[in-house]
Amino acid sequence: MAKQPKPSRIVMHPAARRSELVDAAQALFFERGYEATTINAIMERAGVSKGGLYHHFASKEEILEALALRLAEQSLERLGDVFEEPGLDGLARLNRFFARARQLKIEDAPQLRAAFDVLFKPESIVLYHRINDAIMPVVTPVLARIIAQGKAEGLFDVPDPEATAALVLQISAGSRELMARAMSAGDGPEAEAIWDAFEDRLRFYGVAVDRILGIADGSVAYVEPGFVRALMTARRS
Repeated sequence: MAKQPKPSRIVMHPAARRSELVDAAQALFFERGYEATTINAIMERAGVSKGGLYHHFASKEEILEALALRLAEQSLERLGDVFEEPGLDGLARLNRFFARARQLKIEDAPQLRAAFDVLFKPESIVLYHRINDAIMPVVTPVLARIIAQGKAEGLFDVPDPEATAALVLQISAGSRELMARAMSAGDGPEAEAIWDAFEDRLRFYGVAVDRILGIADGSVAYVEPGFVRALMTARRS
């Protein structure tokens, strides 16, 4: 009897295989949490061997960094119109940047509900900070462009736009605990009080950004009234 030919092995382009591995890791991280996801689970989800995975990534941490980079790049693509829109001075462009970022968070809240529920659990704090650490080098230069424009126009009094951008982003990362409380709040007056406290804190962060930039308090529209309520409502829908 003639030998049956072996099934041909599907050979994927390295970039496509990396993307497939990141897809699998993203699904698992958000389903189970970063710490509870094993390399073996990622291999099984992606349908690759151990050698196939380690050909692309040396560790689970490297996969996480690739995922964070992807998420940051996707966000920046959707914010691209902010950087290209003509006729805006540095302050107007910065406010448009924050407004678009808020809009995208509300639009994405229903789809990212499961991811948010994982990221803001106490056991996922390592995942949260590692994602932020990976995103910072991607987003910082982009925000620094806006701050540099404002400095060149004499609007912002800052010595180093890139260091200033990094500081502004670190302020944003500091809202994790309040975000977690807002997400875990139920309904009724208690939830309303937590949401209001969160929005007050964001308003304070806006004043901090004003002072970092050397401009009058209230110049930066870091948050708008009702944003937290809209975000929490969209997340539940």
